[in-house]
Amino acid sequence: MPPVVVLIGPPGAGKSTVGRALASRLAVSFEDTDDVIEQRAGKRIAEIFLTDGEAAFRQLEKAVVADRLAAHTGVLALGGGAILDDDTRALLADHTVIYLEVEFSEAVRRVGLNRDRPLLLGNPRAQLRALMDARRPLYEQTATHTVGTTGRTPDEVADEIAALITVREENR
Repeated sequence: MPPVVVLIGPPGAGKSTVGRALASRLAVSFEDTDDVIEQRAGKRIAEIFLTDGEAAFRQLEKAVVADRLAAHTGVLALGGGAILDDDTRALLADHTVIYLEVEFSEAVRRVGLNRDRPLLLGNPRAQLRALMDARRPLYEQTATHTVGTTGRTPDEVADEIAALITVREENR
């Protein structure tokens, strides 16, 4: 049985926070593929980037996402860059995928720009802007639904997603 719903979006969109709230509402488990990657690798994502490189991280991410899409039955949050892989996007076509959209200024506030985010090294604000702009079309084409998170609480967003899922299931 596949995940009930898969959450995608940029850093700061609220995938983990909303995912936990949504899983609670739906009485299912929650998993974040970034957490699974760290468990399997035995080190933090920033360390993987530093010691093994982004390509190695993306390969591990691809394998973890494929595994969790096949095995996890609750709410699944993907890392922000998981949708960069063509095979991963193809796998997601068979799932209910929610793109958590966030405005740049809100993402900056949430991420803080000084946390352990390897892709935001250098000029974090410019890096985040470029990352969000580059990935937006992929998020949009991959998603079943888009839900805005800017200016909203995780509970408000989780309630909207729960309602979307219920309507989708009723229409199947």
